[in-house]
Amino acid sequence: MNDVPLIELSGPAQERGLAHGRALAGRLRGFLGDSLARLGYLASRPVNLASAGLAIAAHRDAVAAVLPDLAEEVDGLAAGAGISSDEAWLLQVRREILGYSRVTAGDCTSYAAIRGAPVLAQTVDLNGNLDDQIAVLAVRGPRHRSVTLSFAGLLGYLGVNDAGVAIGLNLVLGGDWDPGVPPYLAIRHALDNADSVDHAVTILGDLPLSSSRSFMICGEDKAVCVEALGAERRVLEGRELFHTNHFLHPDFAARDEINVFAGNSSRRRLEAARAAGIPDANDTEGHLRLLSTAPIYVPDNGDIRRERTVAAVVLRPDLGEMRLWPGDPANAKECVLAYADGSCEREPRAGALVQHPR
Repeated sequence: MNDVPLIELSGPAQERGLAHGRALAGRLRGFLGDSLARLGYLASRPVNLASAGLAIAAHRDAVAAVLPDLAEEVDGLAAGAGISSDEAWLLQVRREILGYSRVTAGDCTSYAAIRGAPVLAQTVDLNGNLDDQIAVLAVRGPRHRSVTLSFAGLLGYLGVNDAGVAIGLNLVLGGDWDPGVPPYLAIRHALDNADSVDHAVTILGDLPLSSSRSFMICGEDKAVCVEALGAERRVLEGRELFHTNHFLHPDFAARDEINVFAGNSSRRRLEAARAAGIPDANDTEGHLRLLSTAPIYVPDNGDIRRERTVAAVVLRPDLGEMRLWPGDPANAKECVLAYADGSCEREPRAGALVQHPR
């Protein structure tokens, strides 16, 4: 899998966390030892575990109050990796601790379509050189199984579940970022539990999120984009949807906090994606070509502080399938991961996870 770990998580929350932590123990300890999960390279002010302690505790309490199962899983991650509880929680709220910068080079371009077979695809644009921290989690959650992308010990990032719900995300900037549920954990919770697109919208709407985001959600016959600003949500629906890093709903557009230059970049990527059009769900080469082409693809300029494309994914909610290109998608081997249910490309024993690099 291009050296991307595939970690199977099942059983009670503590056991899931232990398995995750044990599988990545050395890597996570090394990451935390690299200028505190590389925050020292990225933050505008000095950051250490002690100075971040109050913020970490506030987020931990907020998550434990509404998602006790995932809070217990984070504690299991700490035990499995041999790191402190604060360090395990720092990995979950690292983006919130960093705070938001209005200047970004890119921060994900996503699109979804239900024209013919459904598809959701996106680039993953992050700073911190995080392509060496990619993992894939094969999760047996409380209600559903999912194939979930993860970075640096996160319990979730984006993915697709066996109920036919795929969820991606984009950073948007607005409102206050307060202690709450990090959007990545919110996505993991939705993948664990959502039976449908509408159910996922309800789940994400009910959670007290810590920071603004846009969630792209696609099922077999419905696609929506949920923009979250503080406690407010706005839903965009269509047969084809595109999103980058500025608010699209008119109710939120005037409250967008993105810097004008970053906003211009966001609009260029949105226009480029719309102009190119969404390839058919089965046109893997078309998706890869689109996700690998500037300005949608954001190249590495050598500055760890600037966002760049560290992965690209195509999610098929009808197949429960993730196609992943880790690193620079144009030069990466494609990996296909799915729970087999008779509709996947290959059919091993029922319930097994298919993993076949291309």
